[in-house]
Amino acid sequence: MRTNGMQDEIRELNLAYLMLAQQMLREDRAAAIYRLGVGEDVAAILEGLSAAQVLRMASSNMLLCQFRFNDTMLVDLLSAHGRERGTAHLHAAILAAGRPVEDLA
Repeated sequence: MRTNGMQDEIRELNLAYLMLAQQMLREDRAAAIYRLGVGEDVAAILEGLSAAQVLRMASSNMLLCQFRFNDTMLVDLLSAHGRERGTAHLHAAILAAGRPVEDLA
């Protein structure tokens, strides 16, 4: 993929992430903070962004969202197949909830 194409993909992902984050925060702030893995300060900033600010941030050439795939155990639990899938996903949620929130600000 060419560099311009990759930057376009990053911009689209950033825009989708920011719009989803704002919607989640407006509907259920506590659940959104948990699911997004952000702290109160970052949540307040995301929630208060204007449309112009969202577009400006989305145009960054770096990903704004952070994946939680830095732990082998968490990845294994989330990708579990078979009978224990529901239990594995529940265990993954408990494991993720026990981690400290990383501030992205």
